[in-house]
Amino acid sequence: QVQMVESGGGLVQAGGSLRLSCAASGRTFGHYTVGWFRQAPGKERDFVAAISRSGSSTRYADSVKGRFTISRDNAKNTVYLQMNSLKPEDTAVYYCAADRGFSLSSDYSQYAYWGQGTQVTVSS
Repeated sequence: QVQMVESGGGLVQAGGSLRLSCAASGRTFGHYTVGWFRQAPGKERDFVAAISRSGSSTRYADSVKGRFTISRDNAKNTVYLQMNSLKPEDTAVYYCAADRGFSLSSDYSQYAYWGQGTQVTVSS
């Protein structure tokens, strides 16, 4: 099993940047695909980005492509989400999730392990 803890959320003005971190426990973090999802009040949990076990492959939602970058450092058991050019519609609770599968799935039900989430608020 792996436990995930997100950090780095906060309040930022539109056009600003934030970097989220997802720190994982366990010695086999490199065996997990990791995804970022977000959920705004009253809305479904949406896919943001995913990264393969080695970090060589990534996938992004169209809404964040070109603005967000997912990366990982397996030596530090950490996955990052660099968010630039933030918009008010990016406001949500952001979750990281992990799974031992190989697919960079955009379906949140495919991920077995979840963090508690970190709030990102973008003011206009």
